[in-house]
Amino acid sequence: FTHGGRRGTGIDAIAWAKQIEALGAGEILLTSMDRDGTKQGFDLELTGAVRAATRLPIVASGGVGELRHFVEGARAGATGLLAASVFHYGVFRIAEAKAALAAAGLPIRPVPHQQEAA
Repeated sequence: FTHGGRRGTGIDAIAWAKQIEALGAGEILLTSMDRDGTKQGFDLELTGAVRAATRLPIVASGGVGELRHFVEGARAGATGLLAASVFHYGVFRIAEAKAALAAAGLPIRPVPHQQEAA
């Protein structure tokens, strides 16, 4: 999709991932326009399929509504997780998302105390 998800390109996501890897991309920002804003979780099938097709790091985006969605996205193969509205609207704090990942045994980066008040 282009134009904020309003225009389809007809390009297969898996084929595109392989092509951009061959062209030298350093990572993939994988946004599911079908899930974006739905709070139903990342597109785990798409994330897993792109993970299987490429060695590039994948940042999954689109659909977080619950803390478990972060864990599911990481377990599906994302090496980074992107969420916006759940943080912008105060549904969760970043520290809560990281705690959920840590509790599931997944690696996280520490949260600096001055940036994330309790």
